[in-house]
Amino acid sequence: MAAVLIIVAVVVILLVVVIGAVIGIYNSLVKLNIKTDESWSGISVQLKRRADLIPNLVETVKGYAAHESGVFEKVTEARSAIMSATHPAEAAKADGELTMALKSLFAVSENYPELKASSNFMELQAQITDTEDKIAASRRFYNANVTQFNTKRKVFPTNIFAGMLGFNADKEFFDVSESERAAIEKPVEVKF
Repeated sequence: MAAVLIIVAVVVILLVVVIGAVIGIYNSLVKLNIKTDESWSGISVQLKRRADLIPNLVETVKGYAAHESGVFEKVTEARSAIMSATHPAEAAKADGELTMALKSLFAVSENYPELKASSNFMELQAQITDTEDKIAASRRFYNANVTQFNTKRKVFPTNIFAGMLGFNADKEFFDVSESERAAIEKPVEVKF
């Protein structure tokens, strides 16, 4: 009789430990999932802020360089793509396209000294630069949370229970787009 009680007690204790571990794993995955979603919303806010600044910037530049319609179209298309992006990979691609389009737009401004001297243009450019910095910081924060979530999901013993608890897939990183990567990897030409 004492042996049966000991066996039952051991089984109950093991069951409580396993259930506690599963609950702990589930709660930690939920917390990391929420943290990742929250950090994604930080990126979304900054992308929207930048997208909201673009029409004013385009109109300002149009006032000085109306014949640069190709650049304006690229900026407008990229802005539309970023506003309709629904997941990180899509947003990252659209972000890269918008960044490249804005670089072209700012390059156009180099040809128009009156535009560069415009206080409205300078203010918009400063706001966009500030927003770009905030996007970069939000991207780093989001990617750090994605790394934490994906790592937690893949390590033992979490990897055993993650799928059973509904955490089947890794989160996507907000990665540099191909166009941005090409611009980064392109050798810099220095002319003296």
